[in-house]
Amino acid sequence: MIGGVDGYKWNITDSYDNNLNQRNNVNNKDELGQNGAVDKSKTTECQTCKNRKYVDGSNEANVSFKNAAHISPEAASSAVRAHEGQHVSNAYHKAATQNGEVVSASVRVQTSVCPECGRSYISGGVTDTQIRYYNESNPYQQDLKQTDGIKLRGANVDEIG
Repeated sequence: MIGGVDGYKWNITDSYDNNLNQRNNVNNKDELGQNGAVDKSKTTECQTCKNRKYVDGSNEANVSFKNAAHISPEAASSAVRAHEGQHVSNAYHKAATQNGEVVSASVRVQTSVCPECGRSYISGGVTDTQIRYYNESNPYQQDLKQTDGIKLRGANVDEIG
């Protein structure tokens, strides 16, 4: 059996501001005195994006974001990827120190859309790792090793000679 599957998830906490008058300056009139579309490239960060905090939900103590912290939407992608990379690094370290082998490690970065301003942002990430542990003292493992040896015996014999 392959060792346990560890899944690490980020929890995102959002604070929603219900003050609709400040939302993207939609109620402000343009130069012509008409309500119109707002150029989103010129708007400031909305309250929801300002109050969004990232926190690690795993049981690993040596990774970032153990305490909730704000990350700007522009920096969230690299911060989440770096954080999930810490989990992958921990899996390889754990496998190396406990006579194991990392069979697979995958990182998924999740995106969402802000309900207030409509901006898409990185909402978190998940790291899945599978580690295979070798237990030489296990009688089943010893029997498997012995039968594998019997099957492979003579497989690479040079008969010319």
